Amino acid sequence: IQQVFKQLFYMINAIALNNLLLRKDVCSWSTGMQLRFNISQLEEWLHGKNLQQSGAAQTLEPLIQAAQLLQLKKKTSEDAEAICSLCTSLTTQQIVKILNLYTPVNEFEERVTVAFIRNIQKQLQERNDSPQLLLDFKHMFPVLFPFNPSAITMDSIHLPASLNLDFLNKV
Repeated sequence: IQQVFKQLFYMINAIALNNLLLRKDVCSWSTGMQLRFNISQLEEWLHGKNLQQSGAAQTLEPLIQAAQLLQLKKKTSEDAEAICSLCTSLTTQQIVKILNLYTPVNEFEERVTVAFIRNIQKQLQERNDSPQLLLDFKHMFPVLFPFNPSAITMDSIHLPASLNLDFLNKV
């Protein structure tokens, strides 16, 4: 069950983040607030179902950071440093793309300046992260089956003759 929910939450993360990276109309402060609220609801649900050890919440980390990126101030070099230290699960290309797509929805917000984006790129240039922009939502985590050893010893097993396993010898 834990593995199923980890996979499901990864797919939610990948599809939501890819939509964020492809749609200018959703890159705003209010979307960041809405995303963070919805993610916290998912985290609470995991906690309520005692699935916090499944790794499902960790698969949402890039989406959480993208939501926080939309909510942070984007003006000064201190803001750039905060973004660089906070967004460790996002690639440089993803951070820059979200900043380029950021669209103010009211008069209190401002567009992200080109100088600010260049400052971010400069600070993140030493990162050796993937150039991939979109997440692969078809990625599948390996299924792990726990090993439960049997209490029955091999020398106590009787093999019926009808199985034609005469080549097996008891040691």
